[in-house]
Amino acid sequence: VEDQRARWERKRSRTAKELLETEHNYLEQLDLVLTYFMTILKAKGTLKPAVLETIFGPLESLYSASHVLSLHLEKGNLGPGLENFCQSLDLYGHYAENLEQANKTLKEQLRKNKSFRRFKKLQETRPQFQGRELEDLLPLPLQRLHQYKHFFRDLLENTSPDTADYQKLAKAVKSVCEVSQWVQDILDKRENSLQLLRVQKLLKGQKTQVLTPGRWYIREGWLSVVPSKGEELKRRMFFLFSDILIAAKPCHPLHLLNSNKLSCRAVYPLHQCSVDKVFGHTRSQGGLLSLSFPHKTLLLMSCNQQDINDWYRSLTAAVR
Repeated sequence: VEDQRARWERKRSRTAKELLETEHNYLEQLDLVLTYFMTILKAKGTLKPAVLETIFGPLESLYSASHVLSLHLEKGNLGPGLENFCQSLDLYGHYAENLEQANKTLKEQLRKNKSFRRFKKLQETRPQFQGRELEDLLPLPLQRLHQYKHFFRDLLENTSPDTADYQKLAKAVKSVCEVSQWVQDILDKRENSLQLLRVQKLLKGQKTQVLTPGRWYIREGWLSVVPSKGEELKRRMFFLFSDILIAAKPCHPLHLLNSNKLSCRAVYPLHQCSVDKVFGHTRSQGGLLSLSFPHKTLLLMSCNQQDINDWYRSLTAAVR
């Protein structure tokens, strides 16, 4: 038991030391943004206060919370330090919610505001920035949140359950996991919106409405449609979403406007669909899937075994 405790203590000390070192590094990088951008821009009035707030969000508050945490860690007050810090964790969720708008506003100001464009370029040439741009520094809080999760878990795992710090650490782990999930949901939704928009732009015309609330993009790829009456196979691009499957074919390569777009051939709702593997159970080349809808059966083929297995899994999950 004594050996185990000593091992725990060594690992815990190592993790606490690493947490403090990386916290100092994180604070230095936030300080670059606050000192060379926020403070000077506020003083000069290059950007309106509302624009400034949109670009930088609650960065000052994040810096303050981390500064207080580092002071606790320097004194070895691990439990109380993390307990206090967790009261500010929601700031990371709000920062993530604001980040997309922050990037959009930053791009807009760089396009429209000549003096801001010049100022930004000048600040980024300072040796402290080591060739990094403001765009590289703004996502740092979200990367740091991910690191906190691992540090806090490691500290908890190497803390004896009968010590005073254990409950505080357990609370800190729970809080950081909840906020991490909140941030991940924001990022997933944003990524999904970008995918929906990309597919919408790929399809010719506006008849097929891809951008629908609650719809999730799953996957896409080329498959061959096997016709019912011995005709030739038709190669189609399929887009799978949480509620529909879209089949499309390339527009004519010489078309003036749509040569790089796809023409939608069919939209299949998944709520009354069943999926079966016709062949492709063995290690043969490729396979065939049967999709049954109330008024139609669709046979889809691929020469790639892995591909057909992946489509089968994705389709059954989407239908379910």
